[in-house]
Amino acid sequence: MRFSLSAILLSLGLVPRLGHALTYHGADFSSLVLLEQSGLVYHDSATSSTKFETILAVHGTNLARIRVWTSTNNTDYSLTYGLALAKRAVAAGMSLLIDLHYSDTWADPGKQAIPAGWPTTLSGLNTQIFIYTKSLVKAFAAQGTPIKFLQIGNEINDGILWPTGQISVNGYSPLSQLLHSAVSGVRAASSTVKTVIHLANGWDAAGVSSFYNQIFIPNEFALADVDVMGFSFYPFYGTGATTAALQSSLQAMVTKYGKDVMVVETDWPAVCPGVALSAPSIPVSAAGQQQWILAIKNVLVGLSGGRGKGIAYWEPGWVGNAGLGSSCSDALLVDSSGNTRASIAMFSADM
Repeated sequence: MRFSLSAILLSLGLVPRLGHALTYHGADFSSLVLLEQSGLVYHDSATSSTKFETILAVHGTNLARIRVWTSTNNTDYSLTYGLALAKRAVAAGMSLLIDLHYSDTWADPGKQAIPAGWPTTLSGLNTQIFIYTKSLVKAFAAQGTPIKFLQIGNEINDGILWPTGQISVNGYSPLSQLLHSAVSGVRAASSTVKTVIHLANGWDAAGVSSFYNQIFIPNEFALADVDVMGFSFYPFYGTGATTAALQSSLQAMVTKYGKDVMVVETDWPAVCPGVALSAPSIPVSAAGQQQWILAIKNVLVGLSGGRGKGIAYWEPGWVGNAGLGSSCSDALLVDSSGNTRASIAMFSADM
């Protein structure tokens, strides 16, 4: 097997900075209001503001990723919670990437529970997801915070609304129908919202290719239903998650489908003892956080046709949950007191 020099440098995180920035410098700070309610206050030397969305904006963040669950409880990222946070993000100058989980709780490759009170039949869920998605898009627009990008599910490698829309149980057709119904809801509400299909492990070319080879079914989900292919890319769930693998996987999708691409979830640890990371040449530190993002940026800006559009750093300020579901102990861009680390500069300097 032959490797190009650029692929080797990508794998080491040593590719030189490319000449232009990505369009979208994003951060998912969905937990912000709950953190403020707990008494946390943020501080940064570049601004007197203690509002985290302002701090992020001052450093170049122009895209807010906000998760919305189907729960009506504000502590569970309800629509009401998301709408209020969206107002703050837009006031700070950011566009919106809304991340629909289609569940009352976390949805990811290991869990995608049907919301309480929703139907469980495919026909019922097709109707429900259309109505819900259409109403949600209209709700954001009505308050003056129109959605720029809308994720139709979160890390849907094995589908949504399990078990009805679970690929490993019922194959691709139910999921294909559900995705089309959701996108139809978006299109019925807005002509400008861009739909995002979000998969975990964007570096896994075989898995990504397998999904897209099978999800498009005549008279169900179509290529035209997809505006952006979004991916998660983390360094601690497998050492195969190199930037060289990411580049190969994403370029294959761009070549085959001609869609825009974003890395909608990523982070890098500032503290992570005893864990094998996929980019061992990058230090576990604030400086390493910037290097990791720069390496991803270089992958995206190098995609053909200018298809790489942006990166969203996952929950940079979630003090009290610094490990963020990983085996590392701290991947935040702030310390335990809410003071920003030097890596906060990644949004302008690296993206």
